[in-house]
Amino acid sequence: MNIALLEDDIHVGELIQLWLKEAGHDCTHYTEGEKFISEAHDQAFDMVILDWMLPDINGDKVLEWIRSNIKWSIPVLFVTMRDSERDIVYALEHGADDYMTKPVKQMEMLARINALSRRSDLHPVGHNKIEIGSYSIDITSRNVTHNDKPVQLTQKEFELIAFLFKNINTVMSRKYILESVWGRSGELNTRTVDTHISRIRNKLELGKEKDWRLSAIYHHGYRLEFLGEELKQVEKNPSLL
Repeated sequence: MNIALLEDDIHVGELIQLWLKEAGHDCTHYTEGEKFISEAHDQAFDMVILDWMLPDINGDKVLEWIRSNIKWSIPVLFVTMRDSERDIVYALEHGADDYMTKPVKQMEMLARINALSRRSDLHPVGHNKIEIGSYSIDITSRNVTHNDKPVQLTQKEFELIAFLFKNINTVMSRKYILESVWGRSGELNTRTVDTHISRIRNKLELGKEKDWRLSAIYHHGYRLEFLGEELKQVEKNPSLL
């Protein structure tokens, strides 16, 4: 992959750059956020590794710019000294795909990079839309409609919805949802999942749709259920789920 690394500590940056090159990746090292922003439009980066504390602009502002100006699918890995749960949740809910705290370890970083690469495409090419009942989820444009009306969602809300619809009628633990959508297990409390489930239940009006249930399974997790006949048609093409 072609990876952009934003790290103001030159020695740390050079070390990570060496790790990435040894693993077969191309890496461009930036010590300032504005420099990266000025060049990002002309560079086909496949991933961004982002420090939070940069000398000119904070990493969360760079992340905001990335999500507003670069194609949605580019994964962003935060690598920073900030390790509070509040900071981790903030970064993930504002568009980061994963989060590591310093000092970083070589094998763990490379494993997370590989995992992000595998997850960066939510749906197989050629099957980029899920349509069941009154809902349509377009994986490419990241748009969700309900009764042909667009639903306003954050990035993580969209990813959670896409994940649930791809695993319809399947009971999934909070831990599994957390690992699959957020890419984390130990650092975040499972209340993160509960909060997002509550939000999308309201936004999708799942409590009002007679053929749909988003159920909490006691001491386990959640299941999105569709009780209508149209699911039989979708199941004929299992690659959509």
